[in-house]
Amino acid sequence: MGKYGEIDLTNLKTYKASERLSKVEESLFAKVRDTSLNSFWQCAPDLLKAQDMKALLSSCEDAFHRGKPILLGLGGHVIKCGISPLIIEMMRLGAIQGIAVNGSVVIHDYEIATLGKTSEDVASALEYGSFGMASDTADGINNLIKQAAREQLGYGEAIGKALAASAPNKEFSLLAKAYEYNVPVTVHVALGTDIIHQHASADGAAIGECSLRDFRIFCNLVKALNDGGVFINMGSGVIIPEVFLKAISVVRNLGNPLKDFTTAVFDMYMQYRPQTNVVQRPVSSGGKGYYFIGHHEIMLPLFLLSLRERIC
Repeated sequence: MGKYGEIDLTNLKTYKASERLSKVEESLFAKVRDTSLNSFWQCAPDLLKAQDMKALLSSCEDAFHRGKPILLGLGGHVIKCGISPLIIEMMRLGAIQGIAVNGSVVIHDYEIATLGKTSEDVASALEYGSFGMASDTADGINNLIKQAAREQLGYGEAIGKALAASAPNKEFSLLAKAYEYNVPVTVHVALGTDIIHQHASADGAAIGECSLRDFRIFCNLVKALNDGGVFINMGSGVIIPEVFLKAISVVRNLGNPLKDFTTAVFDMYMQYRPQTNVVQRPVSSGGKGYYFIGHHEIMLPLFLLSLRERIC
């Protein structure tokens, strides 16, 4: 037993997320419909970011036809912006081979899958200490993680498997559909950053074990980027860029060739870690990196639907 005191979480005042006001529900999510963007890109200038976008789309199209992986990194805001159906469609088409996410992605995806809504009003809830105290969300995820540790599963696989089996809104769940399509989702957690860590049901050993297992799975995915693969970070400002950089180091340390691939970042403003850890450092010895700035609810449908049109 350590000499420092820990706060006792057993008497927390919790509530049900199903009864909570949520700002996002599945009816607001993006729709997968036939559209035409070829003429748009033909009209766009071959300059600056328009030129970069065309180049990224071409790299992804080439990777798809050559059987090279396209990997995604995601932050939670991507889920709250309703982009899941478009990513699910790309998985269905076989265009995405792996997805690395932070812990918030799992929370929002779990709530959408089980409740059809997510995203509480943080400012008002924080004032009264109720932010993140949804017991059905926290206990549901934490119990699945503990079971995953016993079964030696990864964090993402365990959540996806459970949601695919019984979630009422699983068609909107990135993790559930990824499990069904055999696309690994790896979850990379910083303890204390996710609302589920606030609850007495959280087991640090289980969370750490499952997330570390996912890191090793992700390293194995990154290994295949060599010579033509693509990694795209969408909206993670810290966790995924740091994880990606360490995965690059592990793969190269083990003697695997890893160069001549493409990286890209989609974010709402320029940030240090995505710029250096995704766009610059990994491809400095061969490859190309791109950075696109804009709102996710506009930029990501534009990119994903453009790619879908190119490969269908």
